[in-house]
Amino acid sequence: MPDALDQIDVRHIVPRERHARIFAMFDALAPGGSFVLVNDHDPKPLFYQFQVLHGETFGWEYLEQGPTLWRVRIART
Repeated sequence: MPDALDQIDVRHIVPRERHARIFAMFDALAPGGSFVLVNDHDPKPLFYQFQVLHGETFGWEYLEQGPTLWRVRIART
C-alpha cells in the first residue's frame, strides 16, 4: 500500500490544475507503482479521462467512497 508520500490531496488545488498534476504524478510512476488520490467528490470524470489516455495501462481502486471524502488508488500496470 502506498505511504503518505504517495498521495495527492486535490481538495486544496485550484480545479483547473488538478488533472494536470494527477497525470504528471501518474506519468512519473514506474510499472507496478501507485499513488492515492484524495478528493471531496467522486472523480469519475477523471477515470474516463484515464481510460481514453491510458487504456489498459492503469488501475483504479476505490478505497473510500464518500459521502464527503473519496480515496482512489491509481496504479500503472
